[in-house]
Amino acid sequence: MSKPYTDAGDIPVDEPQPVLTYHPLTVDAPGRPSPLEVKVSVPASGTDLPVILLSHGHGASNHLASMKGYAPVAEFWAAHGFAVIQPTHLDANELGLRDTDLPDAPLFWRDRATDMHHVLDHLEDIQNGVPGLAARGLDAGRVAAVGHSLGGMTVASLLGMQVLDPADHRAPDLSDPRITAGVVIGAPGSGHDLAEWARENYPVLQHLDFSTMTGTALVIAGDEDLNPYFSERLSYRSDAYTLSPGSNKTLLTFRGAEHIYGGVSGWDAKETSDENPERVATLRALVWAYLRSQLFTDDPAWQTAVDALADAEQPLAEVGTKEHAHRPGLTQP
Repeated sequence: MSKPYTDAGDIPVDEPQPVLTYHPLTVDAPGRPSPLEVKVSVPASGTDLPVILLSHGHGASNHLASMKGYAPVAEFWAAHGFAVIQPTHLDANELGLRDTDLPDAPLFWRDRATDMHHVLDHLEDIQNGVPGLAARGLDAGRVAAVGHSLGGMTVASLLGMQVLDPADHRAPDLSDPRITAGVVIGAPGSGHDLAEWARENYPVLQHLDFSTMTGTALVIAGDEDLNPYFSERLSYRSDAYTLSPGSNKTLLTFRGAEHIYGGVSGWDAKETSDENPERVATLRALVWAYLRSQLFTDDPAWQTAVDALADAEQPLAEVGTKEHAHRPGLTQP
């Protein structure tokens, strides 16, 4: 017997509201080989909106790997009070730049982080460029970054992860202190055991160093997110948690999740090998709760969400932290 899908799984969230979306909006980015375009999604009401910068994955899709994708999560976070800003990075298939001889193609990993710097540099311009938003305002003091797959690597870079390629003499630090917290979903891990295919096609992934990733982060991994083209190691996708310093990291492991985590990149997307709307609902609600508590320190949303997850009849995920592994509902991996 069929039943309706939920909005947030078993995780308590506030009431949703209609979402207003405006795109494309061009952000000033001198020297970029293609204009930096963003999509902005905001709730229909509210002022001084906290901001989520959402970085898409590299995927093989034509348009999901751009500002046009990730509607299942972007629309939810906007409906629950965030201004969500989605850039189209240079590696988006629709731009046709992957197979060029431009620096850092095909991943454009460095430009991705720089895109986010540009967005933050021009938050006021973005605010003024969206009809009606200037009167409501974006809160530049409450900014988070969320990224999936290669977008997770982008967020890790913004939090301090560095690419230490001995052949690359550019400054390796791409971090941005304007970001209070990040969410790293299914990101590439350490390159010490990178598979041969990835070494040949994406050699930069051999040089990821998480020892400098000091920013506050929620790292999301799936217990079935295993791709032998990148690594034979299941823990590969949680390296941003395991190998980064400090107690300000939290690991969220989804049971039965493969790389698209039930369908985060788009509604009914063909690339989703593990389609599960309830997993998507739970993931986006947990991310919302985590960021609410990180950006508003008196908001108990995260602990409430963790308690609800632990009390669920069949929890879809497990939460672990380096500092509080003994607390109810939390497990140390």
